[in-house]
Amino acid sequence: MTADAAATHLLAELWDAGNLSDVRAVEEALVRAARESGATVLHSYMHPFGAQKGVSGVVVLAESHIAIHTWPERGYAAADVFMCGACDPYRAVAVLEEAFAPGRIEISEHRRGAGG
Repeated sequence: MTADAAATHLLAELWDAGNLSDVRAVEEALVRAARESGATVLHSYMHPFGAQKGVSGVVVLAESHIAIHTWPERGYAAADVFMCGACDPYRAVAVLEEAFAPGRIEISEHRRGAGG
């Protein structure tokens, strides 16, 4: 993160991914992503939409949040990794990539609170 930004917000799109309907795997991946990036986990909540259906989840951090929405029928997941402080959001994305093994991942970075 650059010194002039309050936080870094990564938007990650994972294509041809797996483990997207397994609520336990999704939660474990998000919590591990937070911890390995140096963040402090305050709370996690996952909502499964049923067998072989998607999961929406959020891990609330002292440094902001990680959220995900999955579409297993498309092999697609959209994740937000929003962090401030000394955390490294790119380490979190690497954990998500390892957990869901996408064939392709697209990441966009947004510096939040910069230049204001």
